[in-house]
Amino acid sequence: MVDVDTSRLTVRPLGPDTWEAWDALAARHNGVFGGCWCTWFHTMVSEKPRDADANHALKEQWVRGGRSHAAVVFDGEEAVAWAQYGPPAELPNIRHRKEYEEGLVSPPDYRVTCFFVDRRYRRQGVAEVALRGVVDLVAQAGGGVLEGYPHDLTGSTKKVSSSFLYSTTRSMFERVGFELERTKGEKNTVMRLVVPPAP
Repeated sequence: MVDVDTSRLTVRPLGPDTWEAWDALAARHNGVFGGCWCTWFHTMVSEKPRDADANHALKEQWVRGGRSHAAVVFDGEEAVAWAQYGPPAELPNIRHRKEYEEGLVSPPDYRVTCFFVDRRYRRQGVAEVALRGVVDLVAQAGGGVLEGYPHDLTGSTKKVSSSFLYSTTRSMFERVGFELERTKGEKNTVMRLVVPPAP
């Protein structure tokens, strides 16, 4: 476990120049969630490769082609976390999709689908640094409606593994300024933030 000073962390967008650092972080954790390589939300289930090497190749292709976005958190030159985001067309696959679409009034401009934090850096506020990084990157891109789907642990006394909280928690999103729009699935939420364009 690393004693984290979040003030020393920086955030950079995922792209060709940060791919190798991102890739090293994912590789240190077996390609993330058994070889997903953070591709699950990019593809519908019927389109999803079931092979870790294929997922890895797809992810690199999408990143180098500008089709996969994330706020990557760095400690020095080492990537230690990320939050994946992008427009719905780029990230069409979300949990509880049927229930989500039944209650949808207007689609967001961007959605945050998942977070990943190096196991040495967990439970020290690093995921929140990543989320704030997403907000900044969306602002730099002109702003818009940003949506996330965190777990709602309100009132729960059961400790949940940080590795399970792939979309983090409602309380963290609230600290960043998101507001609850509605629930979806069991203990899952739809939260929104209107991000103004960067000055």
